[in-house]
Amino acid sequence: MKAYSNFSTRLLTIFCVLNASFLFFVSCGTHVGVALGEVLPKEPAYSDSTQWYITNRGAEADVFYIISTETGDYFAKNGRGICHYADTYADSLRAPMLGEMIGVDRLISGKLNYYSPYYRQCSIQSYTLGDSVARARMVVPTEDIKRAFAYYIKNLNAGRPFVLAGYSQGAMILLELLREMDAKTYKRMAGAYVIGATVSAEMLRESRYIVPAKGTDDTGVTILYNSVRDTTCALPILGRGVFAINPVNWRTDAVPATLITEPSPLRLGVKQDKDTLTVTLDPATKLLLVKGYRGKDYVTPLIGKEGNLHSREIWLYRNCLRENIALRTARLLRRK
Repeated sequence: MKAYSNFSTRLLTIFCVLNASFLFFVSCGTHVGVALGEVLPKEPAYSDSTQWYITNRGAEADVFYIISTETGDYFAKNGRGICHYADTYADSLRAPMLGEMIGVDRLISGKLNYYSPYYRQCSIQSYTLGDSVARARMVVPTEDIKRAFAYYIKNLNAGRPFVLAGYSQGAMILLELLREMDAKTYKRMAGAYVIGATVSAEMLRESRYIVPAKGTDDTGVTILYNSVRDTTCALPILGRGVFAINPVNWRTDAVPATLITEPSPLRLGVKQDKDTLTVTLDPATKLLLVKGYRGKDYVTPLIGKEGNLHSREIWLYRNCLRENIALRTARLLRRK
């Protein structure tokens, strides 16, 4: 699989399934996952600054962002076999992850500080082998991000309000952070932007701090959406969610919104007109129905389908997201 090093011009996102079952594994000198007989890269040490991309703007609040899938299967060094997890210490595998980190920072952070950890994300191929493989492999990246977030809260955040954001694989891991969050930490969360994922009725019932957003500036809430041309374009592996919000007009009903987009970032050098989109939330399926998008280069590799806009979930709504993150954060800061 080709890795893309510039998120602003090469946006690759892969949805992953997460309903994590527990996986016992040991990490020894050869970093082999015993339970699955798999090669595991070195565990990231989050006290090591090389395991982070950070932009410190001296702001009163932060964005903590979990990247999407930027890794394919590859041959591990020293003939150890095929590895299905990103090696966060290998420059060739870090490059596409860094590209997404930089791109998202530029698109949505605004004036806020930005923290994004490298982690041993699953490869894209992991989600073509059945749900049981995906669930088992998701344990490794999920535990990495849990450790990264704990380190961030203790050593980097300094008590500031924060926004959580995750995209695709990162969005599913973000839901696990919300499921396990404590009350003290939750009070500082302006919002959680779960982009390109779904929440089931069971998860919502069991998760005290997954609170569906109802409007433009409520805080401590979860913002979630998935975009399609029509309901037949939904990805089967995504599952059916129980809530969503329109990120253009910040409504949870079927009132449509108009969004004028910039040209596709993947068609450089080609004359393009801006698209005028109509974005409507379908109350029955909780999908965003997007009319008027003329791009032809958006289908997500391996799992995507024509009419599903998973790969555009940040790019299309970037201005809406940036303004809304600033708004929710400002409201929480005023309360503090």
